[in-house]
Amino acid sequence: MKNRSLVSISDYSANEIRQILDLAADFEDNPNQRLLTGSVIASLFFEPSTRTRLSFESAINRLGGRVIGFSEASSSSVSKGETLKDTILTVSNYSDLIVMRHPLEGSAKYASEVSPVPVVNAGDGAHQHPTQTLLDLYSIQKTQGTLENLNICMIGDLKYGRTVHSLLMAMSHFNPVFNFIAPDELKMPDEYKLFLDNKGIKYYEHTDMDDNLNYADITYMTRVQRERFADPVEYEKVKNVFILRNEMLNETKDNMRILHPLPRVNEINIDVDPNPKAYYFTQALNGVYTRMAIIAKILGVK
Repeated sequence: MKNRSLVSISDYSANEIRQILDLAADFEDNPNQRLLTGSVIASLFFEPSTRTRLSFESAINRLGGRVIGFSEASSSSVSKGETLKDTILTVSNYSDLIVMRHPLEGSAKYASEVSPVPVVNAGDGAHQHPTQTLLDLYSIQKTQGTLENLNICMIGDLKYGRTVHSLLMAMSHFNPVFNFIAPDELKMPDEYKLFLDNKGIKYYEHTDMDDNLNYADITYMTRVQRERFADPVEYEKVKNVFILRNEMLNETKDNMRILHPLPRVNEINIDVDPNPKAYYFTQALNGVYTRMAIIAKILGVK
């Protein structure tokens, strides 16, 4: 993994995923390890972010590194017309690693191809979000004690949701069963269903929640993303189609945990928050340890 970019979750084998999760556990036990003293990490966020950007910056600070960069494109020379290539080539002169979020699919792969330093994809459009996936896997392993043979229910925006696309690909190593719950307009894209078919992994599609939650080990909720819709009328039609409420959890399995990449809008009612099955805020905390592990592995300091 040393000096390798992380663009897609498929860049890591099952064994490499396990290495990251083991190292994340080590960092959770001892989160302040000054392994990046003298290192500079560039944080380039061309798209708004709270958890991803701040958890990366927290991870870098806990490792003793320094952060440079910007939190929106308007505060960079992109607003003057600078190309992504020129931005990457310039910033790579100032840093040992680049963390980048960009609204265009494929932008992270392109950046990794032109950059002389490793690039970590912090989300590229509706395509991939591999570091979110690794923290999701860490959360699943912590709550279930395993990644193997789990029933995973994915709900909401499965068409544009890059987190579910990446998680689906990563979990394919571990023999899951998937239940996809989405309106027709936001169904899981065919390319990901074909991926599962080729792997021999079972999945079922539904247009309502009914009792499908009762079989799940993990319920993965997603936000219907307004920013992915060109037509606001289409967004209004589907934005409130699935709302998880506490009363719906009564018959679910004791070990079931609810994950969400956040931010939420109203797809999880606040009455769910006190329920011990609600795990999404701890999931966000797990992002710090997991991103510490990713950075440490790529820079070869641990």
